[in-house]
Amino acid sequence: MTALADSAAAQAELLALLTLRFTPALGPRRTESLRRHFGSAEAALAAPLTALRAVPGLEAKTVAAIGTPKPREQAEAEWRKAQAGGVTLLGRGLPGYPEALEALGDPPAVLWVFGDLPDLPAVPRAVGIVGTRGASPHALALTRDLAADLARAGVVVVSGLARGIDTEAHRAAVDAGGLSIGVLGSAVNHIYPGENTGLARRLTLVSEYPLGTGPAQHHFPARNRLIAALSAGVVVVEGELKSGSLITATHALECGRTVFAVPGRAGDPRAAGPHRLLREGAVLTETAADMLAELGWEEGPAVPAPDLPPEQARVYAALNAPATLDDLRGATGLGLAELQTALVMLHLMGLTEEVGGRWTRR
Repeated sequence: MTALADSAAAQAELLALLTLRFTPALGPRRTESLRRHFGSAEAALAAPLTALRAVPGLEAKTVAAIGTPKPREQAEAEWRKAQAGGVTLLGRGLPGYPEALEALGDPPAVLWVFGDLPDLPAVPRAVGIVGTRGASPHALALTRDLAADLARAGVVVVSGLARGIDTEAHRAAVDAGGLSIGVLGSAVNHIYPGENTGLARRLTLVSEYPLGTGPAQHHFPARNRLIAALSAGVVVVEGELKSGSLITATHALECGRTVFAVPGRAGDPRAAGPHRLLREGAVLTETAADMLAELGWEEGPAVPAPDLPPEQARVYAALNAPATLDDLRGATGLGLAELQTALVMLHLMGLTEEVGGRWTRR
């Protein structure tokens, strides 16, 4: 992974977008307005004040800040940190930026990505699974089934790495050998909640926040819009009437995505959100097959999952990306001796290999 784009021109434009990202009072909408007005972020930074004042919606203090040294210095420092930390920076309008995010009215100018981000076209083969942090045992079990079955059908599972439903969705997807994207309300190098650090190593992480940024209350509604846009459909398993899950469903509708909801027990506050969505036209969902059929994905490619003993299966599932022994211990919860035995057996079966101190699937 690298923070650098593929060509010198793309690198320069990416750094310019990052500079605008650090310019005060320039959010995604204003940054895109500048990019479109001048033809590129580079051109916007080089524009004279008279030309900048002609751009609608820019306040005088914002115009005065564009092209000043400090945002550029911050962008260059962030670039170096990303490169050193193996974090990829993706700029809107540049190669690698998810086309799916164009469904939003305010796609981030820059994304921070840790891990391998799959191609996410306008209608991605991905489903968002969201729900309450304090989920019922039934909802957690159902989430595991949904995520695992979707992953086996070759569907990317997207969620927000929160406690409860999110955690179960991510873990079940990667345990089934699939790919899961964790969209964060913090930086990709600041995992929240902390107990999901091991799980996060098994995911592709996406954020619109600079490295080192901690979680903040206002980050999570913004995070939810990315979950919605990166998915062809979003399923709400449990959630109260005022919850982030319903915010995600609202964003999904605004993006033209399909909203699914799982019916719950009458009178349970955690079922109130899905029940409202069902009354408003959400697709009633009890199995992954319901979603696959609605989205027209019945014939999707299956992810091969070898028939392995439990400990070997856990290690194999954790190897969805190259991992060290420490990574695997954190992801699987196995002791060193158990882990090494499982790795040796997987290697003897021709399923894994070690390269430069990291284990990968063959």
